[in-house]
Amino acid sequence: MKPINFTGKDLLFLGYKEGKALGVALEIANMLAGTEKKQSILTSLSRVRKKPDDYLNDPVWQPLAQAFVEAAQEAAAKAVISLKEPDQPYAIFGKEAIEEGALTQMNIAMQLPVSVAGALMPDAHQGYGLPIGGVLATRNAVIPYGVGVDIGCRMALTVFDIPEEHFFEHRSLYKRELIAHTAFGAGNGFTGKDRAYHQVLDRKEFELTKLLRELKEKAFAQLGSSGGGNHFVEWGIIDFSETDAALGVEKGRYLALLTHSGSRGLGAAIAGYYTRVAKDLCKLPAHAANLAYLDLDTEAGQEYWMAMNLAGDYASACHEVIHRKLTKAIGGTVLARVENHHNFAWEELLDGEELIVHRKGATPAGAGVMGIIPGSMTAPGFLVRGRGEASSLNSASHGAGRQMSRTQAIKNVSKHQLREFLQQAGVSLIGGGLDEAPMAYKDIHQVMAAQQDLVDVVARFVPKMVRMADDGSRED
Repeated sequence: MKPINFTGKDLLFLGYKEGKALGVALEIANMLAGTEKKQSILTSLSRVRKKPDDYLNDPVWQPLAQAFVEAAQEAAAKAVISLKEPDQPYAIFGKEAIEEGALTQMNIAMQLPVSVAGALMPDAHQGYGLPIGGVLATRNAVIPYGVGVDIGCRMALTVFDIPEEHFFEHRSLYKRELIAHTAFGAGNGFTGKDRAYHQVLDRKEFELTKLLRELKEKAFAQLGSSGGGNHFVEWGIIDFSETDAALGVEKGRYLALLTHSGSRGLGAAIAGYYTRVAKDLCKLPAHAANLAYLDLDTEAGQEYWMAMNLAGDYASACHEVIHRKLTKAIGGTVLARVENHHNFAWEELLDGEELIVHRKGATPAGAGVMGIIPGSMTAPGFLVRGRGEASSLNSASHGAGRQMSRTQAIKNVSKHQLREFLQQAGVSLIGGGLDEAPMAYKDIHQVMAAQQDLVDVVARFVPKMVRMADDGSRED
């Protein structure tokens, strides 16, 4: 009998396509050529292609069946996911001051098949994926760009028993300590004996994935430092117009320390890595690609959730280190400490269902929950208590929100204008840049007026000495 020699053309005629399965099929077919008739082999090749699951335990055809199953899984993963119809309503606060780009991004987010509810805060502006100021509740899925690049970015406020007069009489002291105990900018941190320790560095999560193992040293070096962009550490005066029994602070004006920053290089690397993973696994239409999500029932979803929570705790540790150092430096007694994060995802119960609530640049504002909403380097910020408004998904703004992009601010604001603005407000600026000029931000009073149903104001904070990065770097 003349030897059979199968070629790719034989298999293409059966419906095979170029790829791994074709190579495996040719190998098996030519192996059987000396013992079986050509038609019998062709029949088997056709059957395995059509129903590979039936041959996963076959001693001869299992490798080919497995190749087909894997190809089908890869194709399914790469298939573009359809969006819902754009008709799901959501609450918008302060809509008249929100740019069209942010509204468009929120509309797209509401079309995701996993989206259940949403809200847009009055400081909202366009970002990547979910707009900054966007709140989105999803079913069993987390969106890396719905959390943001600076995972766990937060505010922290310490109120001291020090009267405001002491600050004005000893400004040089406060400036010296502020410079001595803070570090700013992308990639910057501490070395040698200047490094701080916090128990977050002992967390077992740092050993659970290759990515986190590689990031631990950077996390150690940057512990207690702040990023670029709008991150700051500042002294200011906080005014309690009446006694707050819950906080235990009596009516009066006190010195306070306010900080804003996040998880530094640790969070940025986690966000970048898992955004790429999400985009590989979750193929969305091009205009929604930055909203790629991870199913929490998958290994990738659980890895991101673990890493996100670690980054959030690390960000909190950074603030704790800064406040601990400066409290020791000035020798003050702490009257109250409040902290909240605004780039995160939480498991929360909404209308009786456990959902994943993303707050990208939005402050948690459940009933009785304390938060801090800053203005700008010259505008006041507010210590607030949430009212638990359901339509906002228990959220509020995380600041005033930008009305100029960084590029626009640099083009439209001069150094002279910035100096005059600071002088009029009685604010000393250490570092900072035109991209963070007060004029680049919305009016915080208008923003607060648009969310009176979301929070109650407990106290008003006025910045007096602000330190920021001076190299134009950003991580937020």
